[in-house]
Amino acid sequence: MVKVMANFISRLSASYNWLKRKRVRRPWPEGEAGLKKRDHRRMVGARWDELGPLQFNFMTEVAGLKPDDIFLEISCGSFRAGRFFIQYLNEGNYLGIDKQEVLVREGKQHEIPAHIWNDKKPEIVISGEFDFNKFSKTPGLSLEQSLFTHLTPRDIIKCLRKLSQYVSSCHRFYATFNETDTPPYYILPSHSSRFDYSFKQIATWGKRYGWDCTYIGSWGHPLDQKMIMFERKDEH
Repeated sequence: MVKVMANFISRLSASYNWLKRKRVRRPWPEGEAGLKKRDHRRMVGARWDELGPLQFNFMTEVAGLKPDDIFLEISCGSFRAGRFFIQYLNEGNYLGIDKQEVLVREGKQHEIPAHIWNDKKPEIVISGEFDFNKFSKTPGLSLEQSLFTHLTPRDIIKCLRKLSQYVSSCHRFYATFNETDTPPYYILPSHSSRFDYSFKQIATWGKRYGWDCTYIGSWGHPLDQKMIMFERKDEH
């Protein structure tokens, strides 16, 4: 009982500190309004030549992504990493989903040569509700980078639930998160700023929907975001 109360008090304290940060930090606008204030690279956090290759190298060298694999990038944005995946994968094997059409439009126009786009035929879905069922193919591997770091527990759970309903057995989903031992109780919406979680929290949510969860930890991210792997084991 004492341990439970101590944990509750620690999380309340973390919640108070998080709320204090919200008073002085406002989220950037999205869509066309956001593009007027920042270009398509800055809208996804910049670090263009650092994070794009990092994600690509991780998925090919550690996760074992091959050109004939069907791959899903969740929150593909303006293709900071997608530009590498699209060129690497066989025709039609890149699936990208994002809620902001403006990012996909700008990324396609400015970051990927027209002949690559036409030859590789990436499949894109615009959705803020994780509508994976709108894709025509089922991926064997997927990745989100710096999405769970901006989502509330409710939206992370929604992503894990809908992805588990969409993919086949043995699908592997790699996801990054900001790690903390004492996660706050969040009351503000997704994308209001940074969200921190423990591995135990996220693993518990994943197991509700048939995911086996493996902690990978550090993988070279400049902001020290940690990596977790979800694997869908059973048929559904």
